[in-house]
Order: sequence, then C-alpha cells, then structure tokens
Amino acid sequence: MYYGGIEAGGTKFVCAISDENGKIIDRVQIPTTIPEETMGQVFDFFQQFELKAIGIGTFGPIEINKKSPSYGNITETPKTPWKNYPFVKAIEERFQVPVGFNTDVNAAALGEAALGAAKGLDSCLYITVGTGIGAGAVVNGQLLQGLSHPEMGHVIVRRHADDTYEGKCPYHKDCLEGLAAGPAIEARWGENGLALAERTEVWEMQAYYIAQALVQYIVILSPKKIILGGGVMKQKQLFPLIHNYVKTLLNDYVPYPELSEKIDEYIVSPGLGDNAGITGSLLLGKLALEEKAANGLTARG
Repeated sequence: MYYGGIEAGGTKFVCAISDENGKIIDRVQIPTTIPEETMGQVFDFFQQFELKAIGIGTFGPIEINKKSPSYGNITETPKTPWKNYPFVKAIEERFQVPVGFNTDVNAAALGEAALGAAKGLDSCLYITVGTGIGAGAVVNGQLLQGLSHPEMGHVIVRRHADDTYEGKCPYHKDCLEGLAAGPAIEARWGENGLALAERTEVWEMQAYYIAQALVQYIVILSPKKIILGGGVMKQKQLFPLIHNYVKTLLNDYVPYPELSEKIDEYIVSPGLGDNAGITGSLLLGKLALEEKAANGLTARG
C-alpha cells in the first residue's frame, strides 16, 4: 500500500504516490482547469493504486480549522471555478482513506523540514516567490496554524525610493506580493523575469523587498532556516543581494552567526528543489493516517 500526495497549484496539479520512506514511486502532472476536469484526472491516477492515505497541499485561501463547517474547502480564491470547492470531502468520498490538508507552502515547509534543507531542525520557514508569494512555517516541529494558515506574502514593506509602480495586489496594492511577485516584476519593467536577468536594478529592487519581509519573519518567528523557492528565486543572483540586505536591515540586532558570516547557509534554496511541495503533501497523508491511529487508540483507551 502507498501514500498519495496532491500538490494543487494554480496552473497544474502534481499527484504522486510514495512508499513508507517517502520515496516517490509514480507521479503525474495535470493542468488546473475546472474542478470537474482536473479532479477527474486526479481520481483516475489514484484509483490505480491501493492507498493508505492522501495528503493535499493546495493553493488558497483554504479552511484548515477542523472545527469549521467548511473545513477542507478552498475558500475565497480568485480562481473562480474552485471557490468553495470541498477538496477534502471529494477525496474522502472517493477513496475512503484519511486525508491530510494544508496550504501548498505549508506542505513545502513540512517537506523541507523532514527531508530537505532544514532536515534535523525543529523550525524553518519556506517561502515561494512566483506567480504569488506565500510562506509556510514549521515551529517546534509543528506546522504553524492559528486563526487560519499564515498569509505572509501580504506583509507591508517600505517602498523602494526608485519604485513608482503602484503594486499588483488587488487587496493591498503594495504589499510584498503586490510589489515582488512575478506579475509585479513584469508589470513594472515591461518584461518577464527571464528577459530581465541581466538588469541589475531589477534584482536589487527585488532583493530589497524580499529582505524586508525576511527581517520581519526573523524577528517574529526566529526560524532556524529560511528556504526561498518558486520561479522568481531561480534567478540565483538574488541570493547574495538578499543576504546583504538582510544583514544591513538587521544591523546586528540579532547577534547570531547565522545572520552574519553564515547567512549564505541560513537563507538558502530548497534542498528538495521543485519536489518540496509534493514531498510535503505525501507527508501530510502519512500524518493524517498517524492521527487517525492515535485517535483510535485514545477512543479505545
């Protein structure tokens, strides 16, 4: 029997199965269109296998409070066909197995903590900078959750002195996502990031915004590792710029070597590469099975 995982993104779903040790046995990529089409292909893939549990790491916003009547739903997403889609219910009804459910970035954080760049640590922060900006956190070995899941892509940052772009976020205009996600880069400079690779001023400004957010996360959460993924972060020239800005902005206020001479080992690329999200989704399935077993023992005890 296998574990199933779904990394549900705005443009594609990645579905995979793994063994007990997290080794991926098979996987498929499915376009994100409308629920009837996309989920039909998801069902077709998983019904080939005997499954113990399925984990879902999905775009959001989503409802992760298990006491809420809408638990397991995608909620107020701009992807209109998916608004209020009962993701967990659909999977449970089809496969009759435990289902783990969280955001795609929380899943990626879980994957990196267990098997990636933060392996062996009890806390880390995973941030994706791509079409949007999102972050997930592991704190004391647990995924961070409060009233809802974190929405760290929408922190407010100071505007760069040379930036006249109003911001792309439909809610806040010039929050971090509004100023530094991929669509904001293209709207500001008139070309996508790949075409702008040689323009130093583009990445200096990008690093300025990302570093401000990282400083906020550092002073609030104090993670033991920060992992930056997503399409924009494939511009490797960003990392040394971010390192320098973070050190400048902190100004030695948090006096640890990880934030000074070892910062290039502290703010890093994903150890799992593009597999962070699907690995974490598979782990969410395993955790759901363990939770069900623990609850069963508690009920009998």
